[in-house]
Amino acid sequence: MTMTLTRISRQAAGWTLLLLFGLGTWMSLTILTGADSVAVGWGNLVRFIERVGSLDFPPLGEILSLSAMTMAIVILGTLLAAVLSIPVAWASASNTTPGPVWRIVGRLTGVIARAVPDVVLAMVFALMLPFGAMPGILAFGLHSVGMISRLFADAIEQSDPGPRLAIRAAGGSRLQEFTAGVLPQVFPSWVATTIHRADINLRGSVILGYAGVAGLGLAMRGAFATLDYARGLAIAVIMLMLCIVMEVISSAARRRLLGVGRSRGGGRRLGPGVVIGLVVALVAGSAWVCRLSLRDLGALWSRGPTVARSFWPPNAGSYGMGRFLAAMGTTLGIALAAVAVCLVGSLVLGSFAARNVAPRPWIRTGCRGVLVVVRALPELVVAIVLIVVTGLGAPAGTLALGVCGIGLLGKLLADSLEENPPGPEQALRATGASRAQVYAGATLPLARRAVIGHVFYLLDTNIRAATILGVVGGGGIGYHLLTASQGGRYGQVTLIVGMIIVAVLAVEGLAIWTRSALR
Repeated sequence: MTMTLTRISRQAAGWTLLLLFGLGTWMSLTILTGADSVAVGWGNLVRFIERVGSLDFPPLGEILSLSAMTMAIVILGTLLAAVLSIPVAWASASNTTPGPVWRIVGRLTGVIARAVPDVVLAMVFALMLPFGAMPGILAFGLHSVGMISRLFADAIEQSDPGPRLAIRAAGGSRLQEFTAGVLPQVFPSWVATTIHRADINLRGSVILGYAGVAGLGLAMRGAFATLDYARGLAIAVIMLMLCIVMEVISSAARRRLLGVGRSRGGGRRLGPGVVIGLVVALVAGSAWVCRLSLRDLGALWSRGPTVARSFWPPNAGSYGMGRFLAAMGTTLGIALAAVAVCLVGSLVLGSFAARNVAPRPWIRTGCRGVLVVVRALPELVVAIVLIVVTGLGAPAGTLALGVCGIGLLGKLLADSLEENPPGPEQALRATGASRAQVYAGATLPLARRAVIGHVFYLLDTNIRAATILGVVGGGGIGYHLLTASQGGRYGQVTLIVGMIIVAVLAVEGLAIWTRSALR
């Protein structure tokens, strides 16, 4: 009976995935066929390029100052989220949680944290604190908890149960089981996820500029607001360079932490003391750049209750609930269509970007380079350019998320394939299996649950990103979010955020059930 139910559940999960892929494909075809004709779009793009002319870079001193502020905000916000994500992931993972209630609370905390857009959090904190670095740090710190804790919890659930059970049999406490039996296994994954989140936050700093957060994003917002596309795109190039530098540094750190690619007799792993020293130096330097002050936290405490009351109760105002539901439906359609658009490209590039799949090192390096460049492109900038080509609406948002999603999903897939245990692959090679047979018979099946998790991760990321793209005309609920926040209609902001939370909760529940059924 149990075997029959398991088989039925597995088949249902498989059909659900096929249904979602088919729905996403249909949505992408429906949305993209509504764009302007190729001839009109090409003409618009040519005129846009002629108007931009040559890029107008700021003076070197301003570039360094803006870049330092942006990186400091990203570092402090991401590290704050990494620390907060540990107890949330511990409570969320099925093999470490003290009980069902703890797991529900942990999962719900993560979902709410990542469902609330970081730009909304920045707007809220900007009402309490002076415009500057602190709203961005707190926005990244609270929002990123949801993403880091989810992937961290997934890694905990996939860890080897042997060490944990051995510690339990010896009379160890739950805390000892986690710190000695689980954490050493998943520590590299936690660090890799944190570094990956820093990449996302660096690109997200562009969006936070619309909430008044200092740095490159605010400078880019000012340039595009005055139609100074030459300066705005120049700042986007600077952001691209920063993302590439961060990717190079993060890849090197990840190799050291995982002990991958070490030459004989050298290249030791980074020890805990070195890691702690680097973190302390980064925190101290970033705090100095941001000029953090305890008075900011005092202002947060004193103004918080007043600001919080202005966001309650949620209401639709004069628009009516029907218009908000229709706009949210558009946002969900854009998010699902974008996943379908990028899925094949992500699978191909992500596979060949993995060290244990690429037939030649230069192929892996080339694919990693493509993923870095694509991932470094801020969705907001891509959407602005595509709006010129396709016009306002869902097509620009779908294409922007589809293009940028290749970089995000491709990197996650490559990292998951590289983290596979080498045993099954080596066993197949020993029997004379080809590269394709090893990939189909061991590499991909071993990473199946991780791949499914990454796809759902991209989907709920797209839901929030599609919301933000609506701010610049990408279609969906984002337009209403922008007008409500700018007009001081904070009850509508709360209602919209609540709708986003419900959507992300649905995706989270579907992801948990699918991964469990296909275990």
